[in-house]
Formats: sequence, C-alpha cells, structure tokens
Amino acid sequence: MTADGSAPAVAGTIRRIVREMRTVAVVGLSSNPLRGSHFVGVYLQRHGYRVVPVNPNEEEVLGERAYPSLIDVPVPVDVVDVFRAPAAVPGVAREAVRIGAPTLWLQYGVVSEEGAAVARAGGLEVVMDRCLKVEHARHLGRMHWLGFNTGRIVARRGGSD
Repeated sequence: MTADGSAPAVAGTIRRIVREMRTVAVVGLSSNPLRGSHFVGVYLQRHGYRVVPVNPNEEEVLGERAYPSLIDVPVPVDVVDVFRAPAAVPGVAREAVRIGAPTLWLQYGVVSEEGAAVARAGGLEVVMDRCLKVEHARHLGRMHWLGFNTGRIVARRGGSD
C-alpha cells in the first residue's frame, strides 16, 4: 500500500492520467455552483484543463457550450468524468468507447461494475468511486494534510519565517 492507502498500481495509473489529460468531458456538469460537478469543473479549468460540459439540460456551463451527449462533443476527449447515477453509467461507457476516450472516471458514489466492464472491454482505463479533483490535488502536490497547499514550507509554528 502507498501512503494514501491505495495500491501502488492504482496510484501510478491515477498519477499518469492526471498528468497526461488535457480535455475532460464532465458528464452531468451543472451550472449550479452548489453542485459537486460544478466545483470540480471550476477546479479543472483553473488548473489549465479544457472542460467540456455534457448535460442535455444545460446550454452553457463555465463559459463552455454544453453538449447533450458524448457523441455530440466535437473535440477529442482524454477523460470522461461521470457525475450521474450508477444506472446511467453503462450507456455513458458505451458512448465513451464510441468516441475513443482513453479513460472513464466515475466520481465518488458512482459505482457501476457493468459500466466499468463495458469501458474495459472497449479498451478504456477505468477509475471508479474517486474524485478527479481530489486525486489531481493529491498526485500533483496541490494538497497537504489539511486539504490545501499553502505554498509555504516553514519550521516554526504559526507560519512565521
């Protein structure tokens, strides 16, 4: 096990995915700033990633045109990040395979063995029941034990230099 409690192979896969991804299609991305999908989308944009909203109930989210399905997305996608009920995942996985996305990422609570099997059979890597924002922060050094990176390293209490 690694320091974060995950198996080394899983941690290595996640680290590689977050380092190599450039375009993330967020399925279920909401314009409501109180939704987890919105928070993750904002975080990814602020860290230089292109976020493509996939939600038939939205026209635009985070300044990007929203698409009703993955099939309608006109650009190549590196990661399909899913904020949908587990029952919707097999259909999303089939679309992810169809567009040639290399990775299907299922957020916290989105667990679908059937969807994962569809994606793996189509050649995709699958990360399930993990938050893309949290894993990005963990593996790229933007999080410390309190959940954020202050950018300062000091030896004294109280943060004085």
